[in-house]
Amino acid sequence: MLEKTLRLPKSQHQYQREEHQTSGSKAKRVDESTLRKMIRDLGLKVTDQRLLILKTLHSGSAHVTAQEVFEIVGRQDSGIGFATVYRFLRTLTEAGFVTEVRLGGSSARYELKPEGHHDHLTCSQCGMICEFENNKIEELQIRVANEFGFQLTGHVLELYGICPDCQQR
Repeated sequence: MLEKTLRLPKSQHQYQREEHQTSGSKAKRVDESTLRKMIRDLGLKVTDQRLLILKTLHSGSAHVTAQEVFEIVGRQDSGIGFATVYRFLRTLTEAGFVTEVRLGGSSARYELKPEGHHDHLTCSQCGMICEFENNKIEELQIRVANEFGFQLTGHVLELYGICPDCQQR
């Protein structure tokens, strides 16, 4: 079953979640104590800057670049430097709390790791991104890995095409 959960027009400066989510697909809200625990689990001191970065990632923005996170947090705390944002995003990614997505070879985009795995379908004209889940695709990937003797540890599936809106234009 394909499940569309997100529309992100490329032309927007900030990529905000829109209400095109299907039943049960909305991300669960995480309270501040959970965000604090994430930082402590990394062996890091909980700071206001790190909390602000995590809150920004969790605020509903999806697939944001390090630059976009920097600009958002900079409006609330001008003392946060780009290097701080970037290093913390890298640390979160390496620890598996954040997923890094490079759609179409563009700049890395980051999202808090969802509870379940999902893949991406991107419009090559307007940049809209649809997240989807498909169990048959997941099963096929495991089967292919097994056929070649691989133990699958992860994957990124990015599909490109032209969205219905762009097809109508």
